Amino acid sequence: MNTENCELPLEAAQRRRLLQALGAAAVVGGLALSGRAAAQQPSTPEDVLDVAILGAGLAGLTAARDLLAAGCESFQVLEARDRVGGRTYNHDLGGGVVSEAGGQWIGPGQTAIADLARQLEVDTFPTYYQGKTVYLLGDASVQEDASGGPNANAVLVGKLNAMSRAVPAAEPWTAQNAAALDGQTVGEWLSREGASPVDRIGFDMSVSLSFGSSPAGVSLLHYLSIINTSGCSLETLEGIKDGAQETRFVGGSQRLALKMAEGLGDKVRLSCPVRRIVGWDRDIVELHTDQGVVRARQVIAALNPALCNRIEFDPPLPEGRAQLQRRWPAHAPMRKTVHVYDRPFWRDQGLNGQVVQVEGPLIWSYDNSPPDGRAGVLNAFVRTGQLPSDAGRAEAILSDIYARALGDEALRPRQFHDHDWGKADPWSLSCIAPLPPGFWTQWGRHLRPSVGRLIWSGTETAEVWPGAMDGAVRSGRRAALQALQALTQRRRTT
Repeated sequence: MNTENCELPLEAAQRRRLLQALGAAAVVGGLALSGRAAAQQPSTPEDVLDVAILGAGLAGLTAARDLLAAGCESFQVLEARDRVGGRTYNHDLGGGVVSEAGGQWIGPGQTAIADLARQLEVDTFPTYYQGKTVYLLGDASVQEDASGGPNANAVLVGKLNAMSRAVPAAEPWTAQNAAALDGQTVGEWLSREGASPVDRIGFDMSVSLSFGSSPAGVSLLHYLSIINTSGCSLETLEGIKDGAQETRFVGGSQRLALKMAEGLGDKVRLSCPVRRIVGWDRDIVELHTDQGVVRARQVIAALNPALCNRIEFDPPLPEGRAQLQRRWPAHAPMRKTVHVYDRPFWRDQGLNGQVVQVEGPLIWSYDNSPPDGRAGVLNAFVRTGQLPSDAGRAEAILSDIYARALGDEALRPRQFHDHDWGKADPWSLSCIAPLPPGFWTQWGRHLRPSVGRLIWSGTETAEVWPGAMDGAVRSGRRAALQALQALTQRRRTT
């Protein structure tokens, strides 16, 4: 693996000691109240938190958990939704079975979220992929072993892997040939390399799933930076076996957020969107929420950059950061459906539940059954514009597609769920970021640097596995350390 994308944070034990040292310094300096002292002091409008955290997704909750572990108890997590989890969300299918509507997989190299799961005692199990994948094109149906991933052209994949070694995932805009790579799309590169129609089908599917756009809408620089973070291996990025989709969480990925929130108790405030942030350049920041004004010394914004545009900043943010937020893509919300059957009947036929429709509303389905297979669950990514929003019609259309690929038993699901992230709530906007040509080289340097008392977090800001759940956890850890360091330094200089 390229040393550019090796994990930068300290090992877990060292990180805990650093958190504790920083937290102790803040407490000694009078910046954080112990639980007993906080309970003894009445709440008044003049109360000031050490840290306010915007967002109760994996990033925000990880930051909060690390603050608490460091002994800093003067913080609150402000979540706009009426639930925790951000872009992770479980459908409860009954009988202890769930199906994830958002992020759900982890794989090799994603050690931050794997460590978190172990700490929270959330078990994992392997994604089911054994058997053949079914490809549909018009009336034709072909079964193939696709264990190697959607892109079978080893020459093209090899070239992309080699190119990615020179594009650091943490700062792709610093690559030696960044301007040239950022001046073209993945689609343009494929055309120049003579990709065949079959090759284009594979890349169209994989890029759409990983980036929320066709190859024509994704910067080659951005594409290579994400390959870089997966060990400079497109096979790892897109694969199930030995890949980023290799492992699932027992009870669903949202369970991580639910368990963290449980440990934080009333420090998490739901249905509390932040509408306005005043004085981010002063000692005390005011956050105007639907539940009143919150005052804090440091603010961690664990939000998608595009979502920051929903907040009014007074004074306005510096132009570079403001432009990054305005231009951040917010058009890739994704839509996932769930068909639930009595059992995973496709396995009896030597099929893995994966169905790829070259033309039509289905992008890709996969076996999302529980570890013991006591229910058959097919999840799918679908093309929103080609599938009706009406649940009944959507279920019937997809059931018919599944029947063509897997047999008539697919026509009789016992449950159907449909989660369109573009319509579910106003707080998601985009699940992933199809960054266009020119974005990183013009605006990338404004992504992570703090602005006044504002610390930027969220998976998009991660230096390793940005866009993934693992990246969210890493960004939360980094933000907590930044906040503690800022509080400690502030005390020393006053």
